[in-house]
Amino acid sequence: SKREIKMRKLDSTKVRPLKSEQLLHIEDHDFALRPGFGGSPIPVGIDVQVESIDSISEVDMDFTMTLYLRHYWKDERLSFRSNKNKSMTFDGRLIKKIWVPDVFFVHSKRSFIHDTTVENIMLRVYPDGNVLFSLRITVSAMCFMDFSRFPLDTQNCSLELESYAYNEDDLMLYWKHGNKSLSTDEHISLSQFFIEEFSASSGLAFYSSTGWYNRLFINFALRRHIFFFVLQSYFPAMLMVMLSWVSFWIDRRAVPARVSLGITTVLTMSTIMTGVSASMPQVSYIKAVDVYLWISFLFVFLSVIEYAAVNYLTTIEERKQLKKRGKASGMYSMDAVQAMAFDGCFHDTDVDMDLSPFPDPCEENETRASQTNISDADTPRLRRKRSLKGNVGRIILQNNHVIDTYSRIIFPSVYIVFNFFYWGLYM
Repeated sequence: SKREIKMRKLDSTKVRPLKSEQLLHIEDHDFALRPGFGGSPIPVGIDVQVESIDSISEVDMDFTMTLYLRHYWKDERLSFRSNKNKSMTFDGRLIKKIWVPDVFFVHSKRSFIHDTTVENIMLRVYPDGNVLFSLRITVSAMCFMDFSRFPLDTQNCSLELESYAYNEDDLMLYWKHGNKSLSTDEHISLSQFFIEEFSASSGLAFYSSTGWYNRLFINFALRRHIFFFVLQSYFPAMLMVMLSWVSFWIDRRAVPARVSLGITTVLTMSTIMTGVSASMPQVSYIKAVDVYLWISFLFVFLSVIEYAAVNYLTTIEERKQLKKRGKASGMYSMDAVQAMAFDGCFHDTDVDMDLSPFPDPCEENETRASQTNISDADTPRLRRKRSLKGNVGRIILQNNHVIDTYSRIIFPSVYIVFNFFYWGLYM
């Protein structure tokens, strides 16, 4: 009756199949089951085109990659008649109504299918039932990195593909075109790494509760660019070590200058080491950059210790000389430092420092006032200044301890040997 026909049209639970679904006979089959269910495993070929490697994180030990993942299999239930033998292409709306391989990424942290402007999914069905299923995916997966040679390291990472539900008895994953199944974009580049190679491999994975599964590997090797770390870590550390050696050419009695220089270089090296450690994971083993920075820090620290030894031995030596001179007929013996404290002038060790009892300041002023007519060239103080200017090198050498003399040779020599050994070992 007309009423029954009208009720059928208003019944929303009964949706008429689309023309494409009628052509593929989707309503006539149960696509919850894999093709050839109960028989031999269905072969599913895979090929991958890597669009980009978006980031490599040392702290999180992972990488992010965008790729085109393509599946190839044959499902005779989707075969159809075609006079021109042309395939049919569909978008993601048909995927939910047919069987597709349940491939997932092992050790994946995050992944998603791009959906701008629509889901980036393509399904192409051929008349004989062969199917091409393509996805555009971004995935972040773990990469087990070894930082023992950082930053002179090479990291080997892999993205692994596997069926989640079907073991090797039901589904056989394989690379569709062998080693040529993996292709990359020519413009792939990273800021800190150079991509040495991409390769495809396969294997088996065993789970105690479900059995053996086919697994495919996308392997790639990354070699780190060293120049960034040379500018940020190695070169500043070298400069700090060489700056600490300046202390060996400063007079041993210039305590503020040498102590300040030593403390400054130590603190700067500590800042460099802290900056490098802040950008790295807290691993329990020693990295190559740690070896270099700690040895450099040791050289800087030893330069401070060297001056502590020089200052201590100098003090002991001066005390012994003071005791030997003693007091003789009301005359006091003073070294250069003590004389400088009284008259403000530097005294060479060759200058006789035996002075008479200190005159009264008033008498000294009267004496100076009475000698105003004497030429400035005849004053002893100006003669000492002129002799000091002409013999600065000799005075510095005479006022340096023997430890400073040996340190000028030993410290640079050992540091050069260490650098040759370090770069030869890790490069």
